[in-house]
Amino acid sequence: MVYPKQATLIEVSACDGLQNEMEIIPTEIKIQFIQALKAAHIEEMELVSFISSKKIPQLGEADTILQTFSDAYRNIVLAENGKGIARFLDSQAEHIALSIGVSSTFNQKCFLQTTEERIKALTPLISLLKEKNKAVRLNISTAFYCPYEGKIHPTEALELCEYFAKLGVNELSLSDTIGLANPKDVKHLVTQLKNNLPPSLLLTGHFHNTRGAALANIYACLEIGMNRFDTSAGGLGTCPFSAGASGNIATEDVAFMLNEMDIDTGIDIDRVIAAVDIVSPYLSRPLDSKIYALRGA
Repeated sequence: MVYPKQATLIEVSACDGLQNEMEIIPTEIKIQFIQALKAAHIEEMELVSFISSKKIPQLGEADTILQTFSDAYRNIVLAENGKGIARFLDSQAEHIALSIGVSSTFNQKCFLQTTEERIKALTPLISLLKEKNKAVRLNISTAFYCPYEGKIHPTEALELCEYFAKLGVNELSLSDTIGLANPKDVKHLVTQLKNNLPPSLLLTGHFHNTRGAALANIYACLEIGMNRFDTSAGGLGTCPFSAGASGNIATEDVAFMLNEMDIDTGIDIDRVIAAVDIVSPYLSRPLDSKIYALRGA
């Protein structure tokens, strides 16, 4: 088996990881946390959210954080509608992430739109962003399973991805939203996407560890040449559709596995752990990270 020689981990802890924390974490702690992650040589990160603070109060200080980190790294801004995109364009940031689910019920719950309505809403916004030469990442939620509709047929996910690939997005992040995907599911869909999408399009895997299968799914991706994955330091974040369940796979757990496989990530695991130490006293949920737990054993 020939594996990729290098893999990129996109850090999502600052947004996706913290968004469900009920107690507001001080802005200065978040800044220290992000600084420590960058010191761990993490070069791609979901940095801030321009989604309404009424919807996600935890992520309300986006402007302050974005101004703090005007560096050369790939700092991604999250948005969901025209208002967020207007703020993004005013900010001078270069990288933006938007979201859509394959499942229509999921989109209605999250965006008050069916999948068809969500497509119509995003199409002119993405066209505008491409006219401005911005890098557009599209998060594809419920790519494998939906908490409301069950198993998603791979053809539905493929057709949605093909549409946005033709529209010119730069990256698609495939989300196992409720952590039900298995390596067989993952290999099948990713193979279809690699065979049908432009090779220049970045494909990223976003696997929740709700049922402990995230590393297995990442391994399945590596076997077919996929080498970009969303991860979250400390395993920060929960699956909002499975009460008490874990969510994002820990950056340090993935980096450890890849390093042991001689796949270079460039990430300093000890520094990731040090970053988690900064934010852990402010968290309401236990961390889901094997490497972090071993450090304290």
